[in-house]
Amino acid sequence: MPLTDCWRANPMRPLATFLCELLEANDVEFVFGIPGVHTVELYRGLGGTRLRHVTPRHEQGAGFMADGYARVSGRPGVCFVITGPGLGNIATAVGQAYADSVPMLVISTVNAVGEIGSGRGHLHELPHQRQLLAQLTAFSRTILAPTDLRPALAEAFSVFAAGRPRPVHIEIPIDLLTVDTEDLGPARRFVLPGQPAPSPDAIMRAAALCRSAVKPLIITGGGATRAAASVQRLAEALDAPVLMTANGRGIMPPHHPLGVSLAAGSVGAVSLMTSSDLILALGTELGPTDFEAVLDGPGAPSAPVIRVDIDPLQIQRGLAPAVAILADAGLATDALAAQIARGARDGAKRAAETRDNAMAGNDARQVRTLGMMEAVRDIVPHALLVGDSTQPVYAGLQGFAAASPNSFFSSATGFGTLGYGLPAAIGAALAAPARRVFGIVGDGGLQFSLGELGSATELGMPLTLIVWNNRGYGEIKSFMQRANIEPLGVDILTPQFSALAHAYGWSYRLVRSPQAFADALEQPPAVPLMIEIEQDAFLSSVDGA
Repeated sequence: MPLTDCWRANPMRPLATFLCELLEANDVEFVFGIPGVHTVELYRGLGGTRLRHVTPRHEQGAGFMADGYARVSGRPGVCFVITGPGLGNIATAVGQAYADSVPMLVISTVNAVGEIGSGRGHLHELPHQRQLLAQLTAFSRTILAPTDLRPALAEAFSVFAAGRPRPVHIEIPIDLLTVDTEDLGPARRFVLPGQPAPSPDAIMRAAALCRSAVKPLIITGGGATRAAASVQRLAEALDAPVLMTANGRGIMPPHHPLGVSLAAGSVGAVSLMTSSDLILALGTELGPTDFEAVLDGPGAPSAPVIRVDIDPLQIQRGLAPAVAILADAGLATDALAAQIARGARDGAKRAAETRDNAMAGNDARQVRTLGMMEAVRDIVPHALLVGDSTQPVYAGLQGFAAASPNSFFSSATGFGTLGYGLPAAIGAALAAPARRVFGIVGDGGLQFSLGELGSATELGMPLTLIVWNNRGYGEIKSFMQRANIEPLGVDILTPQFSALAHAYGWSYRLVRSPQAFADALEQPPAVPLMIEIEQDAFLSSVDGA
């Protein structure tokens, strides 16, 4: 009998079981995945642990659920996917997580040792499967022996804990899943590094710049969301406006006089940046998705820039730093605040002027669409808003002031995917079962992931899905029209969403006015609720039509 057959016949603790025990020992709660013939041994291992399994309707949905879960919980979202097509299906979701620095662990199988890349046409075979995710992850690793598993997972959790928390992919040959691992000892929690602390010298140089600044500006990104209290203390000591990027919204609460929730490329934000004599960038990559209008050319800010980032490569990209602080944003901000005496500048006035000018420059449709998102925030305490690439979310990126960090996020920046809103909202709801979660999608984007309506019903979660219906790919259609391109391919069939909602066991409300929308928000739903907004009627009703 071949040795591998002996392992299958009498395993004491198969590698698949050891993997699940390691995940459990390191506080993983959920695993998102669709069982397949190449992953069934992983499911044998799941049965003996406290890990909860969530079955999406597509592997892309698994990745988006893991993404939403990770953003809200701060823990890595973990996925099990099959060889070949499973890995291909999840790639888009991994790309979104990579662009937004979201911790995600994708564990896939791969063909047996000796069959990998053979070209003979084994089931799900790819020539170089690992390379499919290598460019979308912090690293992609193939386990070639049982002893490789523990260190590979420890490395992944170290990236999540103390590095830029991007996705990691680990693939396991199917013939290794049943190998006995009793000799590897019990599954234990990994000893992980702490967050990197700032250099005292860098803090002293940054503090000197802060003390001499008359019009300082703080810019916060997604890397600073868990340091909100520290950022507020520093901002108040400096009396500096805080411009929050798309992923940094909510670091300053909505009505804080120093908070500025605007698109970084907007006229108001650019003016704020160019009129400042110091820019302190905390946990933001200062990338072109947010800052393209000010990165290069004569309009770029001339003020010195203090960069605080956990990524030594990113800290040199975008605006060049006068002081580079390689550290966790919270530790760096606390250290810097300790060196700054509270001073009176005109920060609140500058922030208010920027907000007022931005609102005056918005067109009526944008203001009205933004009002829909503000209604959710104001009517529903502690609401989580999870957005797809859709018109209300684009309006939100221009000026939505989130109630708290990570209470509003979307796929409309970075990788810019569609189909994200519904499954990511499911992941967010799993991470925060006591909060009301709202997915915000367009009628076109929802059709990318319709099947996940069934996942929400199956999980018994009272999720609310807001469907902005403009009967097609409305944002792209508008873009084509502005570019003098005859709209083509954007007017698609819109299904009867009421019938789909009822088919999946959801309740349903159709609203055509802001008041009807506000009424629909008042009572928490007992079952998943779909609120369909007819765009044209909703916007015209605000005009009194």
